[in-house]
Amino acid sequence: MTAGNGRRVGSPYAPHTDADEAAMLDAIGVDSVEDLFDIPADVRFDDEFGIDSTDERELRQSLADLFARNEELTEFLGRGHHAHYVPALVDDLSRRSEFLTSYTQYQPEIAQGFLQVLFEYQSMLVELTGLPVANCSMYDAATALAEAALLANRLRRGASGHRVLVPEHLHEGRLGVLENYLDGADMEIGEYPMDDGAVDVDALSDLVDDETVMVYAESPTVRGVIEERLADIGDIAHENDALFCLGSDVVALSLLQEPASVGADVVVGEAGALGIGSAYGMGLGIFATREEYLRQVPGRLVGVSEDSEDMRAFTLTLQTREQHIRKERATSNICTNQAWVALRTAMHIAWLGPDRLVGVAKDAVTEARDLAERLDDLSGVKAPVHDRHHFREFVVYTDQPAPAITNDLAGRGFAVHALDDHHIQVCITEANADAADEFVAAFEEVA
Repeated sequence: MTAGNGRRVGSPYAPHTDADEAAMLDAIGVDSVEDLFDIPADVRFDDEFGIDSTDERELRQSLADLFARNEELTEFLGRGHHAHYVPALVDDLSRRSEFLTSYTQYQPEIAQGFLQVLFEYQSMLVELTGLPVANCSMYDAATALAEAALLANRLRRGASGHRVLVPEHLHEGRLGVLENYLDGADMEIGEYPMDDGAVDVDALSDLVDDETVMVYAESPTVRGVIEERLADIGDIAHENDALFCLGSDVVALSLLQEPASVGADVVVGEAGALGIGSAYGMGLGIFATREEYLRQVPGRLVGVSEDSEDMRAFTLTLQTREQHIRKERATSNICTNQAWVALRTAMHIAWLGPDRLVGVAKDAVTEARDLAERLDDLSGVKAPVHDRHHFREFVVYTDQPAPAITNDLAGRGFAVHALDDHHIQVCITEANADAADEFVAAFEEVA
């Protein structure tokens, strides 16, 4: 709709007149704005939502009835769904208005408390990884991995290398995000084989060459296996002038080998295992690296300096995304603000303290081992499939079809992953350990 002066009435952020719009369409050779979009008819909005109007009381009742249809399942899922107990303190403090209503802490004069928490979070990652630089601006483990690959590519710019090697046992979601990121960067992904759930180091050595810009390995792996030859993997990468990227999480890092000690150049993974529990989509990616790569780190860092009165002051610094610097100099277009999630993770880690954090990690090893032994005693079941040390989770072989067992367990109130026709993945933490007896009994009935 236009006013008498020919200018559109509506949003001030779309100020073009009909004549302006017609000139632009003519310049690009299309008849209408609609021609610029390829929206299938079955999902195109036709000005009708098809939702009957209702009052608040009826809507509340309708939603309550809908939510009541959800099945109450005790989860033994794993594969990225790691539900550790989140203390009430984290909910209570993180929901304070100065935290919950904050967006990005651009104004240090009014955000010193929040900025200090984020600095402490980065410091925790530095201590856990042994690497001197960490940020708090990654969506999740998948995007952190993809950003690490782009960092490796930038460091090798002008060289012939363009391949990233990943394990054949890689979470399909992480692989999909990596493929999406690298599609526009003229890079390719190669897979290396696994040996009984861990890296086949000899096969990896044969695959790494001058074309390789990064080797990615995980500990624990997506199947819960603790990788024992990380230093060898790092050596293979470095001998071929490639970066070694290690995937892990904040709980595992408190117990397993320090990444810096095995040659890791970048550490990625999931930090939201603490602070948010199993969030079904929301995550917090770890990103830590060496100091020489500081200017290549995506997102932004929180730094500490001094104000005009020589008092300690925190501020956002080294912001390398395209919103802050010239596009051609930007390392990433990531625009997330994971500050509130990082705040919760930092609170949870601080609440645990070093000793209790290590205790949670040790329990993740012993409880997985004990549950695997109990399942292995059942007829028609072998657990764990991989003769390795495990962290939180492990793969189970069943004589009976795995999808049928998964469905039967769901009917008895338990959720697990079916990997294929005869393999199931099981995960145990302190959040579901009290249901282990009932789970084993249900597994015996259905297996």
